[in-house]
Amino acid sequence: MLKSAFTQRGDFHEARADVRSAFPKGGFQPATLIDLLSRRASQQPGRVAYTFLGAEEAEEGSVTYGELDRQARTVASRLQSMGVSEGERVLLLYPAGLGYVAAFLGCLYAGVVAVPAYPPRPNRPLSRLRAIVADSQATTTLTTARILSDQKRRLVHAPEMGSLRWLATDDGEGLASEWRRPETGGETLAYLQYTSGSTAAPKGVMVTHSNLLHNLVMIYDGVGYTPDSQMVSWLPPYHDMGMIGVVLQALYGGFPAALMSPVSFAQRPLGWLRAISRLGADSAGAPNFAYDLLARRVTSEERLTLDLSSWKVAFNGAEPIRQETLERFAAAFAPYGFRREAFYAMYGLAEATALVSGGSKTAPPLALPFKGAELERDRVVEAVAGREGARTLVGCGRVLADQKVAVVDPEALTRCPSDRVGEVWVSGPSVTRGYWGRPEETKHAFRAYLADTGEGPFLRTGDLGFLRHGELFVTGRLKDLIIVRGRNHYPQDIEQTAEQSHAALRPGGCAAFSVQAEEGEQLVVVQELQRRHVRSADADEVIAAVRRAVTEHHEVEAHVVALVRTGGIPKTSSGKIRRRATKAAYLEETLPVVATDTLSNVVQGQDAELAAVDSEAPESTLTLDDADRVLSVVSDFVRRRGRAEPARLSDSLQGDLGLDSLAIAELLIEVETAFGVRLGDAVIAELRTVEDVRGVVRNAPQPGALESPQPDGEHGGLAGLQDRIFRQIPQLGAVVSEQDGR
Repeated sequence: MLKSAFTQRGDFHEARADVRSAFPKGGFQPATLIDLLSRRASQQPGRVAYTFLGAEEAEEGSVTYGELDRQARTVASRLQSMGVSEGERVLLLYPAGLGYVAAFLGCLYAGVVAVPAYPPRPNRPLSRLRAIVADSQATTTLTTARILSDQKRRLVHAPEMGSLRWLATDDGEGLASEWRRPETGGETLAYLQYTSGSTAAPKGVMVTHSNLLHNLVMIYDGVGYTPDSQMVSWLPPYHDMGMIGVVLQALYGGFPAALMSPVSFAQRPLGWLRAISRLGADSAGAPNFAYDLLARRVTSEERLTLDLSSWKVAFNGAEPIRQETLERFAAAFAPYGFRREAFYAMYGLAEATALVSGGSKTAPPLALPFKGAELERDRVVEAVAGREGARTLVGCGRVLADQKVAVVDPEALTRCPSDRVGEVWVSGPSVTRGYWGRPEETKHAFRAYLADTGEGPFLRTGDLGFLRHGELFVTGRLKDLIIVRGRNHYPQDIEQTAEQSHAALRPGGCAAFSVQAEEGEQLVVVQELQRRHVRSADADEVIAAVRRAVTEHHEVEAHVVALVRTGGIPKTSSGKIRRRATKAAYLEETLPVVATDTLSNVVQGQDAELAAVDSEAPESTLTLDDADRVLSVVSDFVRRRGRAEPARLSDSLQGDLGLDSLAIAELLIEVETAFGVRLGDAVIAELRTVEDVRGVVRNAPQPGALESPQPDGEHGGLAGLQDRIFRQIPQLGAVVSEQDGR
């Protein structure tokens, strides 16, 4: 049992605890993940570790602890035979699946530093991948034979990628018996978790074996896992929420995990719930938007097929947790066994390995109303729920194990009073070493000390929050990082794209920020017009150009585009954009707006059945002219998103119609329903135009026909959705993980 004594003030929270380990006290305790897997393989060689669920949640493959140990040793022996030295960085380019898990563990077995990444989308720039390779100085890439074949054609344009040694680990070669155990200890670097933005240089968080094991013990105890637990997850393993919170946690706890493709969830969210129901899983989690999507999309008829009574832990993190979403989901699925007490709110970040705080295992998350206007002024004043101006915040639980959290004035570097919002600082064994090859940024973020007492070092998270009733509440971000549906966006990247999208726009005169709405955070772009174009510019044309450019380059929809007069955006004396002041002026409606356009909230206020597809749609048949019917479905879809003009076959889905990858996935659901066909998960990455949609409809199998399974969960379209939704899901908490706007 957990024995703890809490030290708590309004600005400080520390939990010292004898946590419950997955291994008997006084007996074996792993010092590295090599020890962990070796122990599982020797004690439970035949126990299934992971299963991969493919089309229609059918099992496509599984691996036992014994098999996984052999696979990891085989990968490691091949790296060793290639002359890859301990400590070298090795890039991982895999789809979600069992092969990724074996490759990651194989790197640890070889003593090399894993660098998780994912295959870039077809016909998209390699800029992010190239930046990771350059920063990490990776020498070798592990991947599949299929991906290696696809990427070879692209390497001519990326010479630094071509200089890497490439190894396909699924070619059947290599011998586990040739593996040599590396000189690895707890402080050995296990992997680099790269933070992400649109174009800003990614930073590699240095995670050691000790960091991982400390966080895994903390999660195991905090969530209440046991060897009898069963997890189902579609979260991608490329980042810490999927890798640590799912893959490694299941390995540490000794319980099975069923893994799914992120694409399968985006296209058919119901499949995740069906897998939980069929397997009787007691643990599954996702970012807030996933629960909202399920509450809106799953119809009453589909809910009848579910039994969610086994679901004991529904963890929620990676973006702001919304009380409205929790209530909507619980109301929709309570008749089918879901208990609102299962919700488990979490906060964490990659720089602290993964988890920092977590909620109660027996009560729903704590939600309290506060005065929104006071929060904007960094003051904490409780309000009456339902009153005008009240903003309900969901707590992210208590600080777990031997971690410390302090709420600090980010300028004075002293603790804040209990009624003030400050920067969240974290200290404890899960805090990682810092950023790879960035000593100055590491010093600033990971070596913070309180100015008055000298206490430290602390990790500066960049998140704003406060402590109330023993819980951590996160209110926003110190920097201007934009998070929409779990993905991080640097405002300066979006601003640069927007201001270059049309000749009538003034360079250096754009502010991008997010605002809260019932559907979650939404992107607002405020752009100054050049003085000579204030009266003459075609506002509709300019706004369309901004939306098109932002969607194409950043895969996020600009919910609002506002054109303002020259000089209308607040700036500092040195000419820098004051984004928070611009946001405040936007909300107060004091900006000198020339023209503005707001997208409609497509499904707000509609039943899930109506949101999925118009109930008056004609019966599915391919006897009518499919071009006209595809145009009709697509035109109706974009009309409900605020576009007045009908779609054309030549329109690009992103550029002309302004759809991001999640919107395209939703469009395909409507197309499937309208035509009565089954579209494969792999089509998303290949779709460019409405004509392409017509093509996949023509070639689609009829209802009931399943896709041919691809080995190891290798769905070609995975990278297409990753870049939009899942590239930034590393953080377990109310603010997205990777805190890259430092």
